[in-house]
Amino acid sequence: MVRAIRGAIQVDANDRDSIVAGTTELVSAIMERNQLTTDDVISVLFTATPDLTAEFPALAARKLGFHEVPLICCTEIDVPDALPRVVRLMAHVETDRPRAEIQHVYLRGAVALRQDIAQ
Repeated sequence: MVRAIRGAIQVDANDRDSIVAGTTELVSAIMERNQLTTDDVISVLFTATPDLTAEFPALAARKLGFHEVPLICCTEIDVPDALPRVVRLMAHVETDRPRAEIQHVYLRGAVALRQDIAQ
């Protein structure tokens, strides 16, 4: 079955190291908690808040071995008073897990974005 997995992390700063480290933490947690390999991943959409411009979040996925997985990065809508410095993702994966067992991952300050599904 094809499932979509959501996740987000608030990074420390608008610099390359913070964006790559935060995105690595997020992608690794999603893969681990959902028992996935890169072969299970169909594609990943990354978004970043407009205040994150120092690096593409997809670079972290490439460094984790997502060489043959289609990745795309977008800038989010600039909403007043939105949580700053957030990288979000939606991964489309193949898995036998029922929808209720998919673990969506929200880390650091991004937990506040979706307390209803954050794990």
